[in-house]
Amino acid sequence: MAQQMYDYVIVGAGLAGASAVEGIRERDMRGTILLVGAEPQPPYNRPPLSKQLWTGKQTLDTIFVHAPQFYEQQRVTLLLNTEITSLDAGAKAVMDRNGQRYQYGKLLLATSGHPRRLSIPGGDLDGICHFRTYQDYVRLRSAAETAKSAVVIGGGFIGSELAAALNMIKREVTMVFPEPYLVARVFPEPLGRAIQKSYIDRGVRVLHDDRPVSISRTGERFEVRTQNGAEIGADVVIAGVGIAPDLSLATQAGLRTANGIVVSERLQSSDANIYAAGDNTFFPYRALAKSMRVEHWDNAINQGKLAGRNMAGAVEPYDYMPFFFSDLFDFGYEAVGEVDSSLETFADWQEKFRTGIIYYLTDGLVKGVMLCNVWEKVDAARALIAKRETHARASLRGAIR
Repeated sequence: MAQQMYDYVIVGAGLAGASAVEGIRERDMRGTILLVGAEPQPPYNRPPLSKQLWTGKQTLDTIFVHAPQFYEQQRVTLLLNTEITSLDAGAKAVMDRNGQRYQYGKLLLATSGHPRRLSIPGGDLDGICHFRTYQDYVRLRSAAETAKSAVVIGGGFIGSELAAALNMIKREVTMVFPEPYLVARVFPEPLGRAIQKSYIDRGVRVLHDDRPVSISRTGERFEVRTQNGAEIGADVVIAGVGIAPDLSLATQAGLRTANGIVVSERLQSSDANIYAAGDNTFFPYRALAKSMRVEHWDNAINQGKLAGRNMAGAVEPYDYMPFFFSDLFDFGYEAVGEVDSSLETFADWQEKFRTGIIYYLTDGLVKGVMLCNVWEKVDAARALIAKRETHARASLRGAIR
């Protein structure tokens, strides 16, 4: 096959990839762009898949990042349902599964990640949903139309959101996860246990401090057995146990990797012609003075856009502080910075476990802020973190009003 040449090749037609197109076009209106993705859908927003689509606040046709004509208007070659399987950094070329080669001037790896698989007997059975994509939502929503019961494996972001969604459409839900309470990596224990109780009060069966050890299937019915001896029958089994960053192309090319593709503040990898952005990227988080990988929507948007600008000649550091959000029944929150339950926390509640602000600290420095049913205060939280001032816990009461 003939080799095709582009000024910019973006591998990964997700949110970071689509945002990179915007960044490139802010600096370069003429350069040729190839945006290639493994999924059959054009770039879409993932958060509604476990949130607004289930509550009716959005429909599938509203989740796409851009209208279809955007890519034509921006003179982007959009190549979908195409998996890039190899990267030759020396030749500055990538190759798809069918052997077609695409040469680049600058390359962006916006390959996100893959759902972690269940490594237990029966964990690979047909019909188990390792939830991540548009197609996963479509299949799960279709299955939920007739299903009466579901097992959700995992008590983190995806597991807790999907358990709430299925409960709200009147399905019998059992959750199984090894942590002592819901969203334990993020919620301080008192809040996590209060949120967990609200799930139980709504009829969700919660098996915490437990894990599945096998899954079997008879006809259309699954049975999940757990370490603590529970046997749970269900029509649907969903695994929401996190994602692993997609590093396959980076490893092939000999790029530096850690918990993601290691990049500079300009989102440039150890190869000057290759950039990375989104869920697969291990970057210097300037405000926290440490490197991190962030798997959130807001980070993908802003990191992708800056990567595009820098590919097109800008020399700008990524100093943005991304936020993330979730809705668990009537408990909604937005959070920014390092929101990690292993840090010291201080909760400034207006209504305990419902409305208030949680501060995450190290040696008196505010590293992260969670706004619980408190809205339009993310910028104030960013400013507080950026000050890098030492606080006594009590002095944080009312720090953000």
